[in-house]
Amino acid sequence: MSGLRVDDFDFDLPSELIAQQPPAERGLSRMLVMDRASGDLRDASFKEFSALLKPGDVLVLNDSRVIPARLYARRTLIRDRQEPTGLVEVLLTEPVGDNVWRALVKPGKKVGIGELLAFPDLSGATSLEAEVLERGPFGERLLRFSPVDDFFATLDRIGHMPLPPYIRRDDEEADRERYQTVFSREPGSVAAPTAGLHFTPAMLETLVANGIYIAGITLHVGLGTFAPLRVTKLDDVRLHREHYRVSEDAAQILNRAIREGRRIVAVGTTVVRTLETIAVTAQAAGSELKPHSGITEIFISPGFEFRLVDGLLTNFHLPQSSLLMLVSAFAGSEPVLTAYRHAVQQKYRFFSYGDCMFVC
Repeated sequence: MSGLRVDDFDFDLPSELIAQQPPAERGLSRMLVMDRASGDLRDASFKEFSALLKPGDVLVLNDSRVIPARLYARRTLIRDRQEPTGLVEVLLTEPVGDNVWRALVKPGKKVGIGELLAFPDLSGATSLEAEVLERGPFGERLLRFSPVDDFFATLDRIGHMPLPPYIRRDDEEADRERYQTVFSREPGSVAAPTAGLHFTPAMLETLVANGIYIAGITLHVGLGTFAPLRVTKLDDVRLHREHYRVSEDAAQILNRAIREGRRIVAVGTTVVRTLETIAVTAQAAGSELKPHSGITEIFISPGFEFRLVDGLLTNFHLPQSSLLMLVSAFAGSEPVLTAYRHAVQQKYRFFSYGDCMFVC
């Protein structure tokens, strides 16, 4: 990794290729197939994905569910004195304790420690309140919410889906379903594990009927998905931490696959980060994978030694992003950038609502 720069992972992307809406139907995306060994490319469609897997393969999905994490609040009390109210945007990014969350606040300059924020519902009545506990750089804040009976149910009622900043429109009602995988279960992500957006219930049924094992793990996608890398050298990259959980069923499926030498295919970079994190932990302990919960800050870039992942289904990622670096670590920097240039030439749709790439 030493010597590599963030701008080594740049490419030209016309803005019109950034998908602003999902496909008309889930599962209709195009898919670029890349042979990891040779770098050969083939244009295909996601409908062909099941044919590229073989009986005994283990497909690992991230079952985290996106919460409506974008909220709007009134500034109501500032250091024990009333001031004119004004709306601020609050993007929840990570839970850090009982009723305490990290968040991005915009505009954040005037929102100080000790302020109370009131989050109204459609009628204008306050549904949530939060106190600002700490200030951080780039609009980061630590908020303590007043207890409510069901926090996530309240978010469902008053929150907005946290579409990425490159989707230049307000969220719509349809995004509540389309910016969510069909297998999502565990609420906690502030961005979708987008490689999973392509799957339909019918596709999953076909995979199981074809002898594919499916394992679900959970990684709650946080701030790091959106945050730009504010350094020039890869050696200086530090990612935000993200919470993960590996169930007993998933650990058993993965351990059996490892013992029998069967292929493990990750659906998305979030799954790669989780699998490689738990592999390092298990290797250090000299044991099999164990069911557990934990936190990962792993940064995967060229030179990384992969221990578990044999195949990767992923969307196309932002230039100079940690996700592009992860894919480059898996398949080689130049082959991946060549694939991206091909995708641009062939007018693939990019990013969250875009097309996908299968590296096998």
